[in-house]
Amino acid sequence: MNPTDTSAAKIETIRCRYAIIGSGIAGLWTALHLAGHGPIAVITKSNVRESSTQYAQGGIAVSLPPTDSPELHEQDTLRAGAGLCDEPAVAILTQEGPGVVRELISYGAVFDRENGHLAYGMEAAHATNRIVHAHGDATGEEVERTAYEAVRHEPEVEIYETTAAAELLIIGGECVGVQSVNLSEGRLVRFIADATLIATGGVGSLYRYSTNPPVATADGIGIAFRAGAALQDLEFVQFHPTALAAAGYPKFLISEAVRGEGARLLNPQAQPFMSRYHPQEELAPRDVVARAVYTEMVSAHSDHAYLDFTPLGTARMRQRFPGIIEELHERGFHPEDEPVPVTPVAHYMMGGIATDLHGRTNIPRLFACGECATYGVHGANRLASNSLLDGLVFGKRSAAAMAQIELLAPAEERQAAAHEQVGVYAAPAPLKERIADLMWEQVGIIRTGDGLAQAQAQLQQWAEQIELRSQATLGELEAANMGQAALLMAIAALHRTESRGAHYRTDFPETSRQWRKHVVLRKSEAGELLVSDRSVESRTES
Repeated sequence: MNPTDTSAAKIETIRCRYAIIGSGIAGLWTALHLAGHGPIAVITKSNVRESSTQYAQGGIAVSLPPTDSPELHEQDTLRAGAGLCDEPAVAILTQEGPGVVRELISYGAVFDRENGHLAYGMEAAHATNRIVHAHGDATGEEVERTAYEAVRHEPEVEIYETTAAAELLIIGGECVGVQSVNLSEGRLVRFIADATLIATGGVGSLYRYSTNPPVATADGIGIAFRAGAALQDLEFVQFHPTALAAAGYPKFLISEAVRGEGARLLNPQAQPFMSRYHPQEELAPRDVVARAVYTEMVSAHSDHAYLDFTPLGTARMRQRFPGIIEELHERGFHPEDEPVPVTPVAHYMMGGIATDLHGRTNIPRLFACGECATYGVHGANRLASNSLLDGLVFGKRSAAAMAQIELLAPAEERQAAAHEQVGVYAAPAPLKERIADLMWEQVGIIRTGDGLAQAQAQLQQWAEQIELRSQATLGELEAANMGQAALLMAIAALHRTESRGAHYRTDFPETSRQWRKHVVLRKSEAGELLVSDRSVESRTES
């Protein structure tokens, strides 16, 4: 990176008790549970409702059915995670899950019911029906609506839209807030806070094809790394097996729940194939299904496979998946009559900013939650519909820890207000598309050592274009974060010389017992990259 001189400028300073970066379920749920503990600033670079949460279709995995239990949910999560889940974190997710979902319902979330009782769907790698869903296939929209309606009635919460978090303010090794850009006015805004939470979502825009909205540009990972936060498991990106293979970005996701209801995958020759890849066929873990679909496409020199809805029957598919069916009709596809073309796409980051079980990072006063963070819950492959639950459970836990943070001392507050860095890190906006193409080709569903090395070398060159500027556009800020995150992801993937879960290398196709550990990356005080390993935690070790 090339620091350049920045001219001092008048910066608006906003003092709050808590600064929350991001307005998906992780950010809003944390804000809601901090209400009553002091002024809260929710900072979001788009509008408050624009996040990956809004687009989540499938539902929330939770052991509410009488035939289910947190222990069974835990077993399924661990199995899907391919030996890389930290068991204490998974136990918390599955044991505290029912309580937070009941709490969400108490705030007004309306989930689908049958005969007066919650309806539970089935998804891949689950041993039983446990997926609560809303309006058939619009769960994320309902969850986001509920959280936003609750937060906007809290007088201590103020939402700053079109405000992009650019850099964390670090003084004396502690995070004392965040430097942001008011995008509508093109000026810097400095939020000084006793505790700061990063809840910026995923990394989908780092790939040419993704289900994530365009705002998912790895901002949290970029700003956290530059500040000195440790990152973990960045080589594990989940690719969803079934997005509509048609023009448009983000790619329209066809929920895994469709296969849970009986839809079948067909190869480009319109033949079933999943029985050749896994005994659970269409309900195998996502990494297995995504690679199987991709392999069938490549072998047939096709850009798509097919998803056959007809086993559901017309009435069931329209009742269970009204939004998906309507969208397909609007795009000219008729799943009642013929298979729909599908392709795997980037979907979810299993790794992220490393935290403890209350969202604390290695930087005092800095927290992280949701998809941008990792507590070791998802391991090498996230279990379907555990993502919204993640934001709910660990958002509440993060809020509990943040509420205990002491106030900044007056001297610290003055230092933060007078912080000498007045610029922001940025890169040429056109790099965004080049990064997305490179990541799709070389750090995608199937990887090679040579391809990863080439990607790392190219990304290192692009990273040299990141520089400190007095002002920057949103595209330039995003390019800096995407470039930083992509480089770290390529390094982590090259470092892990095995295949496990969503990380598959043709030169190391087997899973190795020696690699049952997390890859951790962070920046030294001298600015050098440090790569280390951390053992997976078991329940007996906690």
